[in-house]
Amino acid sequence: MDILWQYQFRIILLGDSTVGKSSLLKRFTDGVYSDVADPTVGVDFYARSLDIEPGVKIKLQLWDTAGQERFRSITTSYYRNSVGGLLVFDLTNRKTFDHVREWHREVSEHILPHHMVYILVGHKSDLNRERKVSRDEAEQLAAELGVRYVETSAKCNSNVERAFELLTRDIYELMKMGEIATRDGWDGVKSGLTAKVLYPAEEEAEREKSCNC
Repeated sequence: MDILWQYQFRIILLGDSTVGKSSLLKRFTDGVYSDVADPTVGVDFYARSLDIEPGVKIKLQLWDTAGQERFRSITTSYYRNSVGGLLVFDLTNRKTFDHVREWHREVSEHILPHHMVYILVGHKSDLNRERKVSRDEAEQLAAELGVRYVETSAKCNSNVERAFELLTRDIYELMKMGEIATRDGWDGVKSGLTAKVLYPAEEEAEREKSCNC
């Protein structure tokens, strides 16, 4: 029997081929690292749950998209139904960093008038000697895009958990603020069987007053 969850967030991984999206997902969901991974064809699916706060379990539905142009028509159909996105680039490959803005623009335009919550991920931090992108310029890009930045290594299991948890927490906080909500016909956020009812802070305060017996 599946463990009860309060919400399901659909998260999509974005970035050029070979940046290590599949490796990140395998490390996060299965706890393993695969040195040789075949390029993703179309879209692969993964899942894992996170306890985001006491009594709140979030199920993450994770979509690994192909980075190659020839699969773009397949992957774009998944953009609209995702609430969060990891913008992944390879710290040892300058071109993958330069393409981040294109990925961000393409996805953001596809989902208008709605928005996606992003996190920028510099992957393969274990290959420090081969680094082609400095932390400063990556943080500058993140600031321009208005997103968080984290450097990860699936090989060394460095910050992988943190990247997914930060994004999940950001989405959950926006839900508590009322800026993200479930919508009919949208799979980005779904309520589970034991959904915790989220009220904006002012409404919550009023409810607490009325509950004082």
